[in-house]
Amino acid sequence: MAGVIQTTVRRSMPASLLLRVRHRSPGLANGLVGGALAAGLGLAAFTVLVMLLWVSSPYPDSGPGGALHVAAALWLLAHGAELVRVDTLSGALAPMGVPPLLLAVVPVWLLHRAARDTAEGGARDNAPLMPGRTAWAGVVLGYLAVAAPAALYAAGGALRPSWTWTALCVPLVALVAAGTGVWTAYGRPSGPLEQVLGAVLPRGARHLVLGPDGRPGVAARAAAAGATVLVAGGAVLLTVSLGWHFGETRRTFGRLTEGWSGWLAVLLLCVTLLPNAAVWAAAYALGPGFLLGAGVAVTPLGARAAPLLPPFPLLAAVPDPGAGTALHGTVVALPLTAGVVVGWFVGRGSVTGGGRFGVWTAGRTAGAAAFAAGLCGVLMALLAGLAGGPLGTAALARFGPVWWQVGLATAVWLGLTAAATALTVRAWRLRRSYRRGERRADRVVVPWRRPALPRSPQRERLPRGTWFKRKPGRSAPAPAPAPVVVDEPYLLLDDDGDDGDDRAHGAPDDLRDLRDLRDGTDPFGLRPRPEPLDDLPTASPPAAPGDPEPRPPA
Repeated sequence: MAGVIQTTVRRSMPASLLLRVRHRSPGLANGLVGGALAAGLGLAAFTVLVMLLWVSSPYPDSGPGGALHVAAALWLLAHGAELVRVDTLSGALAPMGVPPLLLAVVPVWLLHRAARDTAEGGARDNAPLMPGRTAWAGVVLGYLAVAAPAALYAAGGALRPSWTWTALCVPLVALVAAGTGVWTAYGRPSGPLEQVLGAVLPRGARHLVLGPDGRPGVAARAAAAGATVLVAGGAVLLTVSLGWHFGETRRTFGRLTEGWSGWLAVLLLCVTLLPNAAVWAAAYALGPGFLLGAGVAVTPLGARAAPLLPPFPLLAAVPDPGAGTALHGTVVALPLTAGVVVGWFVGRGSVTGGGRFGVWTAGRTAGAAAFAAGLCGVLMALLAGLAGGPLGTAALARFGPVWWQVGLATAVWLGLTAAATALTVRAWRLRRSYRRGERRADRVVVPWRRPALPRSPQRERLPRGTWFKRKPGRSAPAPAPAPVVVDEPYLLLDDDGDDGDDRAHGAPDDLRDLRDLRDGTDPFGLRPRPEPLDDLPTASPPAAPGDPEPRPPA
């Protein structure tokens, strides 16, 4: 054995680890590249916009370096990060934390697309998906790898990012947007939502948010419809007010800048702030209104003068200072309309979309309407918090609506109106069904402790600890199509097939009985009558005792 040469060399531990990394690195590498590309495209879009405005400006305040610093700062502001001005007249730092909501669409959409494409891997429908956690982590890490240098670069300009808000908002936006992208790539499974709702809501209210088929429940759809009506109605109020103060709106353009390039810059800024202004108008219609500085509130009951307001086109839509009039009081039609829409959704769902509970009782319908109003209040409070912020210190420390006041007012307005509307719609739809002569649906009262019911086959619960699951169509081959039975109307004229062939080909029993009658077979199981045997020879009669030879046949 001493002369035997060992030809098998055991791979060392670092080599095996390197091999594992090579096998697993494509998924994480694709995520890193996708996240970095999303951040780069967002920065490029903001840079192109700012550079175009800088080039077209006749009197730029700084060189191209300053324009690039402003582009990086605006990109961080689109994530919700607060900026700080350092070139003020007093020398004190002035925060600027009103993020244009329209600008936030760019990074969110890019992150969503990057995460979805990374999880899908650019493969076909029958190819397996990339692991969800790997795609999610790769996109987020790649995005933050570009966001950190961008924040450091923006810190050298006139608008510097606040490190606290930057460290909080940018990763949060990346995590949420990338998570929704991976969730979309996996077919929007209900497992993650069930886990979150199970930790927040009681069991009796979960089906109002997430239906048994995995789609949004009755309360979730009603809340989304109510928030949409409020924001759209706020946009209508804003448009009417701008048209009412059209002269002042037009004069503010001339006060701010001169030349078409400056007017274009102001117009673009107004467009990006239009969603914010619509939320402000919705808050005004709800009652709390909004603030134009510390202690300067604007409500339908009255508005105080704000002497420190700069001339800006959107601020021209603010009502004149003084007590409110009957014209200002007509804005209450907006929350009433939103409450009617929420109640209509809940009332219709209480009869047609009751799910496992059948037709809801009146108490359950009113409770669902109140719950939907609360969800709508949460959505409006979130929008109000994002639409406002500080524009300076002291008197300019707060601009926009107060989020908790808007949420509470929404819940109160819509709760009362939606409950009454939902009960009315429920009674009307039930009465119409009775008039048509339909059978009255059974009212199922929810017990204190409901038994476990079988789940819908369209909904699949993910195991604990697993947030994403592969689509069955991507990992498993498609099932073979079932054989289609072709109807042949002329089988009665076919004389060649036997009973075995008919049974093998799925012929009907009536057709086989007809063939049995034609062939002489009794379908009731009796023995058929024998046919005469003509082909056999006839037997000769027996010979007589005296005859020597047999007689011939007669």
